[in-house]
Amino acid sequence: MIPETDSRGAQIGEEDGVGPAQAAGPRKRKRLPRNEREQMIVEEAIRFFAEVGFEGQTRELARRLGITQPLIFRYFPTKEDLIERVYQEVYLSRWDPRWEELLEDRDLPLGKRLTEFYKAYTKAIFTYEWVRIFVYSGLKGVNINKRYLALIRDRVFKRVMTELRAAHGLPSPDDVPFSEAELELAWGLHGSIFYIAIRKWIYEVEIPSDIEGVIAAEVENFVLGAPAVVERMISVRG
Repeated sequence: MIPETDSRGAQIGEEDGVGPAQAAGPRKRKRLPRNEREQMIVEEAIRFFAEVGFEGQTRELARRLGITQPLIFRYFPTKEDLIERVYQEVYLSRWDPRWEELLEDRDLPLGKRLTEFYKAYTKAIFTYEWVRIFVYSGLKGVNINKRYLALIRDRVFKRVMTELRAAHGLPSPDDVPFSEAELELAWGLHGSIFYIAIRKWIYEVEIPSDIEGVIAAEVENFVLGAPAVVERMISVRG
């Protein structure tokens, strides 16, 4: 049987998934602590899925790492387990609970809150890996984007529309629940800003150099126009 080799041509052992201990020389590899190797697999998986999508095979991921495929499955019993860890690492770990507090801080004008929120939010998510993994998950039926968008709907969109109503003396959602059309206004603001990242990392076309200026303009457009639309929606329903 021809032994499997890593990217440098070193034979891969079955015990720890890397080349067997050799005499002193450049190919000798240090056995990594479990937590370090696990993190190494996750970080390479993030790069891998961002580049090739979720049809990429763990066999190829192992080749890039210079380890055996069975070693990956020691840490992540299924590919779905690995994808779940990627979701935790790329999406949930970057969520800052202080964003929610900022959106609800009525000592600040609504426009300033939204502008500061989206400035911070885009700095956290406008990366190659975040955007491409998100898009690939939607194309291939991986549940990352649906779960994350549900989080955004509950933690951002509903807060934004609650605060917009409060800022203009409109009924609270406890008294008049949101309609789907009303929440679409928040989707529109969010989508217009996120589309900048789509243009950069999916379409690979030029984007504005002053992203913060674009955010401020989109927020101003929302703050000036949405209240009248929401008031009309509520009056029609009432």
